[in-house]
Amino acid sequence: NIEKMKSSLPKMDLTLPGRNVFSGKVHPLSQIKEEIEDIFVSMGYTIATGPEIEDSYHNFEALNTPEDHPSRDIQDTFYLDVENLLLRTQTSPVQVRSMEKKRPPIKLIAPGRVFRRDDDVSHSPMFFQVEGLVVDENITMADLKGTLLDFYRKLFRKDVSIRFRASYFPFTEPSAETDLSCVICNGSGCNVCKRTGWLEVGGCGMVDPKVFEFVGIDPEKYSGFAFGLGIDRITMIKYGIDNIKYFLENDIRFLEQF
Repeated sequence: NIEKMKSSLPKMDLTLPGRNVFSGKVHPLSQIKEEIEDIFVSMGYTIATGPEIEDSYHNFEALNTPEDHPSRDIQDTFYLDVENLLLRTQTSPVQVRSMEKKRPPIKLIAPGRVFRRDDDVSHSPMFFQVEGLVVDENITMADLKGTLLDFYRKLFRKDVSIRFRASYFPFTEPSAETDLSCVICNGSGCNVCKRTGWLEVGGCGMVDPKVFEFVGIDPEKYSGFAFGLGIDRITMIKYGIDNIKYFLENDIRFLEQF
């Protein structure tokens, strides 16, 4: 009987190739987020977090954004039914909460998920952001530019350049948009940078003294800078991705490339 059982069993063909075992990978957004965190931690920054459901005071008022500011319009912000609560539009409230609890010197980054009413190939209603804050005596715009230049060179592993363009944000004065020399064409001009040789990568500026007054920090004694950049945007640039929606579709063909 045992011999009959053995003969009835399927025979193993040792010439057949083995079966591939699929192994999961870290999502590209998480990879870049961790790399950004590692770079700033190596530069002496701490990582701060805060709630994704915020009150309007920390998301707007304490950041010197009055009620009639365009960014507070309902088409940009997801308001909740509960009075004064919303889905945070930026991670800047984490900076406010940190300054409420801690006195200078302060040196932190605030990575996290944020929400805005945007939806196209380069914008999503939900995306990821990293904001940085440094507060101490004698902080200048030169410190800000040197910090961002060092960061982008480490992130892209290239001798890139950056430039500031004058801009406006309610919580910084002066304010600037940060442009990065195109890492695709090395500044010579391509479709990604629209033939300009530059890529817009985020906003920055010196902390407005009014923000210090909201959190009880003496603006006569202390100064500081703040900056923000989109993790999705940086990931798209670094990996040459042309549609932000790929990050959310969970398509194995896309994810297995990373």
